[in-house]
Amino acid sequence: MDLAGDVRSVAEVYRRIRSGRLVILGRAGSGKSILTIRFVLDYLEDADLADKVPVIFSLGSWDPTAIALRDWLVDRLVRDHPHLARRAPDGGSLAAALVDAGLVLPVLDGFDEVAEGLRQASLEALNATSLPLVLTSRRAEFAEAVRAAGTPLVWAAGIELTDLALDDLVAYLPRTARPIVRGEGVGGDEGVRGGAVWEPVLDGLRDREGRAADVPLARVLNTPLMIVLARTLYSEGADRDPVELLDTERFPDEKSLEEHLLAGFVPTVYRGHAAELTAADQRRGERNRDRPRPRDGNRDPERAERWLGYLAHHLARLDRDQQDLAWWRIGGSVRLSTRVAAVGLASALSVAVSEWLIALLVIPVAFGETLLLGSLMGVCAGLSFGCVYGIMAAVGAGAFEPSYVRLRLHRRGQGVGRRPVRVFTTRFGTVLLGGFVMGVGCASSLALQRRLSYGIPLNERVIEGTLINMLAFGLIFGAGAGLVFGLLAVLEAPLDVASAATPAGLLAWNRTTVGRQVLVLVPALTLAIALDGYLVTGLLQEFLGPMNWELADGLLIGAVGGVGGALSYAFSFTAWGQWVILSRVWLPLTGKLPWDTVAFLDDAYHRGVLRQTGAVYQFRHIRLQHHLGRSYRERQARYAPAGFTGRN
Repeated sequence: MDLAGDVRSVAEVYRRIRSGRLVILGRAGSGKSILTIRFVLDYLEDADLADKVPVIFSLGSWDPTAIALRDWLVDRLVRDHPHLARRAPDGGSLAAALVDAGLVLPVLDGFDEVAEGLRQASLEALNATSLPLVLTSRRAEFAEAVRAAGTPLVWAAGIELTDLALDDLVAYLPRTARPIVRGEGVGGDEGVRGGAVWEPVLDGLRDREGRAADVPLARVLNTPLMIVLARTLYSEGADRDPVELLDTERFPDEKSLEEHLLAGFVPTVYRGHAAELTAADQRRGERNRDRPRPRDGNRDPERAERWLGYLAHHLARLDRDQQDLAWWRIGGSVRLSTRVAAVGLASALSVAVSEWLIALLVIPVAFGETLLLGSLMGVCAGLSFGCVYGIMAAVGAGAFEPSYVRLRLHRRGQGVGRRPVRVFTTRFGTVLLGGFVMGVGCASSLALQRRLSYGIPLNERVIEGTLINMLAFGLIFGAGAGLVFGLLAVLEAPLDVASAATPAGLLAWNRTTVGRQVLVLVPALTLAIALDGYLVTGLLQEFLGPMNWELADGLLIGAVGGVGGALSYAFSFTAWGQWVILSRVWLPLTGKLPWDTVAFLDDAYHRGVLRQTGAVYQFRHIRLQHHLGRSYRERQARYAPAGFTGRN
């Protein structure tokens, strides 16, 4: 079968492959990812109702030893298209139904980005299925996996992207340069077309054609990635002369040239855009005074490069070839002790402020007593939630994925089944422990507040009463919170939402979801704690003597637990809450990210530094990501005090 062609014919070539399995190989920067985009667009343009829908998946996040290909595809679809989490008639998700029905054509981009130790297992898993697919990879990494597995991708055709030739440069680069006006560019001759700045370079390459070994530039400018970088630095910048690229003393080999192009990309796109925006603002003059303008920090090349470098370094810490820059995982770049402290502080403030507001509005007590009690309860809540978070993180359950849920009541005649019972039991047991610790802290705070405010001596009777209160409050808070969260787990169902296939869209939906959860949790926890108090005190007084639990007091205690507990849960154990306290507060405070991180990421996307892949960002190319991460680590090592290890 003749598979030769160009980027415009890849969809046509694919339709001639009867197995529907195609491998696309190419060098780093050869345009494999762009080819997949072109393939999807062309395939959809000529598709009919019987065709599969091609969907691009970044393969670097797949671990075939932990999750099957089918389940991973379903997870990626639900993440990038939340409306596919809705239930299908068979009880599964719409995403699972589409994959199982063979209506999705996986376009698996970046086989070489799978962890090196997992490539053989990945190829074997792909060979275990006859699923039609398109797979891209660098040639060397794919060949190594084939040798290890003993077989290539079965039933698959293969094509390889060839290097660009000098004729391609001659046809492309002169058209990318803007016209030169007096006072800018090389020579400053008014009326000279911008393409002229490339003529000396192209002439030099022509003169040495056939002797590429003597000209590193000839070997570098043969992939789309490097040509785009060269275009950005020299065609779009007015203060650079591309003739310097021919200087073999300054750039003796390919690596030095590539590092030069990579290092200049981010400063150029930010400096160039800043100049264009400033000039546009000046032309608009007075009309632009009352309109919002982007923050200057987002335009500063040095700070932008530092922030992007930190994000690239964060991805390297997750995995060297990890590319998915997910907003809900950025907080994971902060060391565990700092995250625990942030969670504890957020929980302490949530409970303390709740106690202060409710006490001042409802209970006519002195301000000092209210302030003291709220502070003590806040400290206990912070310690409680911080410890639970730390334990969860230590056992690997501290990464919280975005959730989009609604409450669903079971229809009449529909049995509860085993799965809801198991879900309820698991959630109840987990929350019971945390609630018990919170209740013990509440009883301890009350005892300490009475001691400090009224000078009640710590005699045997007081200590005995405090211990009884600790047991009672622990059971009340633990059982009440466990019941509420257990029932919510049973009634949770995927939220019926429109597609949120962008990072900002998923963040907005998650913020809305957390807000709805808080609105449900506050009254539910309040009533559960108030009513649970009657049951617990009624049972305990049979063994421990008379106990007092008035409805009014129970509602007040429940309100504090409801408001404070719901807010603490939102900030401590949801993806949006972790985003707020870590990515929007802590990292900007330490200078690692800007204050408006969402705007910065979106701005970097529009400048071409990042790209969007569903609900996550990725750097324009993994070579750029590695360069920024390495540069960030070098700066940290250069300015760090003695003994610095480079860890955050």
